Amino acid sequence: MHFQWYPGHMTKAKRQMQEDIKLIDLIIELVDARIPFSSRNPDIDELGKNKARLILMNKADLADEKKTRIWSEYFKAKGYFVVCIDARSKNGMKAIQNEIMEACKEKIERDRRRGIKNRPVRAMVVGIPNVGKSTFINTYAGKACAKTGNKPGVTKGKQWIRLNKNVELLDTPGILWPKFEDQSVGLKLALIGSIKDEILNTDELSIELIKILLSDYPGALQGRYGAVKAEESEDTVAVNIEEGADAVKVLEKIAENRNCRTKGNELDYSKAAALVIDEFRGGKIGRFTIEMPAED
Repeated sequence: MHFQWYPGHMTKAKRQMQEDIKLIDLIIELVDARIPFSSRNPDIDELGKNKARLILMNKADLADEKKTRIWSEYFKAKGYFVVCIDARSKNGMKAIQNEIMEACKEKIERDRRRGIKNRPVRAMVVGIPNVGKSTFINTYAGKACAKTGNKPGVTKGKQWIRLNKNVELLDTPGILWPKFEDQSVGLKLALIGSIKDEILNTDELSIELIKILLSDYPGALQGRYGAVKAEESEDTVAVNIEEGADAVKVLEKIAENRNCRTKGNELDYSKAAALVIDEFRGGKIGRFTIEMPAED
């Protein structure tokens, strides 16, 4: 599979961010805790040179807790401030204000020496599509001030949001980058829903996901899909989904177990594929982090 999605509005949004960066004290970057590296736009580092940086590892409730801690320490070692959050349930949100103040301590001190008091920290909220920026802003501000949606590309214009006397946020559209040098990055972005589903082959995507889960989380698919009601009985029978099994055969088992069938009573692989991806994204199969930091 080849992954690429860079609609025209993203070019415009990037140009606007380059203009706005002059007004900014802090960049708040949201990443998806399940793929903390692949969900970072490499252009942001170039854009954010010499700015204070805060990484919010969002959707931490869907990620592997142990691996989230490893990623958090990794980013801190690189000089970022880090908070792990779940913007929808508000978990971790209380820690953000202190981290913003800590990240901008030098700026606040510089203002104080110049006699400037109570100038709010101006923060730009950045991230790729569908990583939860609008949900984060709405939760943080306590009101629906940014549009939200579970489709990538909902936020298309910029908007300033005054949070309190200390912080102003500039919301920005989610932008990807023009070319994925590593197609495994594109695959992971597709799996979490940051690339439009309409341009993807869901069947192939689910096969790749099944391969990852069989390798990294053996037993997870068995736990979710490995029991099926026996016909003409209330008993459940275990259907074995082994580690190292062929991913296509596993998808076939899932289609059988979940009774995904066409009108002609054939197995409906596409329906089963969509089910697996949807349940992965919703955390129903388990909590997964599907990449780890590279060894420096």
